[in-house]
Amino acid sequence: MTLNLCVLTPNRIVWNSEVKEMILSTSSGQIGVLPNHAPIATAVDIGILRIRLNDQWLTMALMGGFARIGNTEITILVNDAEKGSEIDPQEAQQTLEIAETNLKKAEGKRQLIEANIALRRARTRVEAINAIS
Repeated sequence: MTLNLCVLTPNRIVWNSEVKEMILSTSSGQIGVLPNHAPIATAVDIGILRIRLNDQWLTMALMGGFARIGNTEITILVNDAEKGSEIDPQEAQQTLEIAETNLKKAEGKRQLIEANIALRRARTRVEAINAIS
């Protein structure tokens, strides 16, 4: 038995295929989803989506949004998403270093919040690459 997983951003369909299992980062922690999961709606955190196709695991960096999980249908609506296999490792590492520097320089509440979010996004992209290595 499989799950029908659809990952959408405002601009494109990132994933629309059957999967065996997935692990999703939500605002209240990670949840694993198998076929016949209890229906829920949840906020999606900035984090990694792990997808199992047969015996292979794939990763995707998700940048926050919402998910609707049904028995066998999952729809994830996020601000942005990137497959781990499509992220350039050098660019992701550079972005992480810039985000860390910007956090150290941040002054005031607004800059601090924006720098923290940028750092979380950058770390998620690097983690998505490392999870598939």
